[in-house]
Amino acid sequence: MKSIHRMAALAWCALVLTGAAGGAVAAAPCQFEPIGEGRVAEITDARSFRLDDGREIRLVGIATEGTDKATLKAMLSGQDVTLRAMDDTPDRYGRQAAFAFLGASEAPVQALLLAQGQALVSTEIGEKDCAAALAAAEAEARRAHKGIWNDSNVIKNAESSGDILAGIGRFTIVEGKVLSVRQAGATTYLNFGRNWTRDFAVTISRRALPAIEAAGIAPKSFENRRIRVRGWVEGRPGPRIDVQVAAQIEILGDN
Repeated sequence: MKSIHRMAALAWCALVLTGAAGGAVAAAPCQFEPIGEGRVAEITDARSFRLDDGREIRLVGIATEGTDKATLKAMLSGQDVTLRAMDDTPDRYGRQAAFAFLGASEAPVQALLLAQGQALVSTEIGEKDCAAALAAAEAEARRAHKGIWNDSNVIKNAESSGDILAGIGRFTIVEGKVLSVRQAGATTYLNFGRNWTRDFAVTISRRALPAIEAAGIAPKSFENRRIRVRGWVEGRPGPRIDVQVAAQIEILGDN
């Protein structure tokens, strides 16, 4: 297990060096303000743990649908970790959302999980360099068919609405061609099928639209293009993913 961690950490460093301009070494991604440290006493789920002082920690920036806590348990049980975060506000369950680092490693635990194919990038990280490095770690595991990426059904086909709908409430990645883009009230719909009440669609609220457009994305431009979208599946009544940030959408190509 330690050799796997070492390989993932080296890959993380390679990402940093690749992104450095003019031969200069860039700062390691995701090095936010330190918010404490402690020893891991219990793994509570595939992306959460409890420290020996009682603090509950959730690994920010990843989703762990389709995985169990065995990998995280082998990685962190009894280990000392350093915590870093953009802020120290707990989530609604009282957990601190943070990046966790083992020893002197510059690679967060999130990167180790992503590199092993034991997590997906959840797109909740707004800081560009950190988000890009996490996405690159996920992409490398996908290319190597590691962990969950050994299953060809991890990325759902947008035409298989029943398959997507079966995952209501779960973080999911869907890929397909946008057939039409329409506005209805305060919501923009990216439709992947002809039946608007049954087929898969992406929704973008009027409130989220300015941030999406500020990232250089015009929803209307998605028409007849293939995209990959990630987020939590809802049923209204057909399968939907609500897009709130630009990082949820990846453009794959034209028709």
